[in-house]
Amino acid sequence: MVDFDLQHNTRHCAANGRELRPGETYYTVLRKAGAEVERADYSSEAWTGPPEVCLAWWKSTLTAATDNKKPHWAPNDVMLHLFETLAEQPEQADMRYVLTLLLIRRRLLRLEESTRDEAGIEQLTVYCPRNETEYHLPAIVPDDARVQAIQAELGKLLS
Repeated sequence: MVDFDLQHNTRHCAANGRELRPGETYYTVLRKAGAEVERADYSSEAWTGPPEVCLAWWKSTLTAATDNKKPHWAPNDVMLHLFETLAEQPEQADMRYVLTLLLIRRRLLRLEESTRDEAGIEQLTVYCPRNETEYHLPAIVPDDARVQAIQAELGKLLS
């Protein structure tokens, strides 16, 4: 299993550049930017609602900056939405596999079965108790260089 050091939010409003203060409510939006997904944080006064086209958005409260390196994750529903969105992007199969491992570790998904198809590729069956859905996906293990890229991208998206 791969652990990720996830980055925190920018602590600045994407609309006006103002620094967000501890205890302040802010909004986060995830949207596609070409082949990438970008994150933007907005102060409450600059928030006009989610853009018409976005992968996910949520409201949160900024905590005080600490030296604690424990990652702060996006809400569970956002993580599951990203998992489902990646199913529609076959070029991101390795990222979906890594996210699957993370969701299993967080107990949002449960590994039901692991089999091999005719081509010898491992196939996972996972179950999500939250939405009572079973998912099937290939176990596409990324190489070391790709692991670093996936770690960085998931860090931007989910922290």
